[in-house]
Amino acid sequence: MHMIRRALSFRISNPILSGLYYSFFWMMLGALLLSLLLWSSGMKEQSLSRLIYVVHAIAAIFGGLVAGKRSGKKGWYHGGVTGILYGVLIMLIGFLALDTSLRLGDLALLGTVFSSAALGGMFGVNLRNNL
Repeated sequence: MHMIRRALSFRISNPILSGLYYSFFWMMLGALLLSLLLWSSGMKEQSLSRLIYVVHAIAAIFGGLVAGKRSGKKGWYHGGVTGILYGVLIMLIGFLALDTSLRLGDLALLGTVFSSAALGGMFGVNLRNNL
């Protein structure tokens, strides 16, 4: 049983990459919840702009938390780098898939995900020290 569990599980040792992995996981869950909200209610897609920022902030917090916990030190740094990379990848995906240009909202997104991931990284380092 131990061999099966060991063969099927994987662990990303780099704290920033593991934080990005968890950020995208939580972003996918948030996107699923927002699409279910759109489907089940009479909301319009234009009214989701603030909720999208909330989903990205929550995803960045969890990514920073994981990055800080895995690094064990400099949590704001690892979390902030995770947040910046997450924001740049989101903007790159939007540019390539939707052919969007750089706007002021994108800089607000970068600021939001950087600050939330840095905060999550600070809490993540403290979680590791307490356990």
